[in-house]
Amino acid sequence: MLESTLEKMAEKILSLDEASLTGLLEKYKARMENFDTSQEWEKAVIVFFIINSVRAKNHIFNEKILDLKKKQEKPATKPSKKKKPDLRLVK
Repeated sequence: MLESTLEKMAEKILSLDEASLTGLLEKYKARMENFDTSQEWEKAVIVFFIINSVRAKNHIFNEKILDLKKKQEKPATKPSKKKKPDLRLVK
């Protein structure tokens, strides 16, 4: 039950736009920094970290995609044959 609830929450969170979430970050950060013992403060802390978790996930995802693209772009290089250096005798 708990696991399925968390997975449903994750699905809903993943459907949200990061840019829109980032726009709310300062609001929840300010609320979180203004501590009190209310349930609203607790919710603000959770929302703040949810927004940051989406941003962190997207950052990691983008880095991994770039790494994959870089690996695919590198052509398989064959070891080059050693050729004699261009040297000449100087007297």
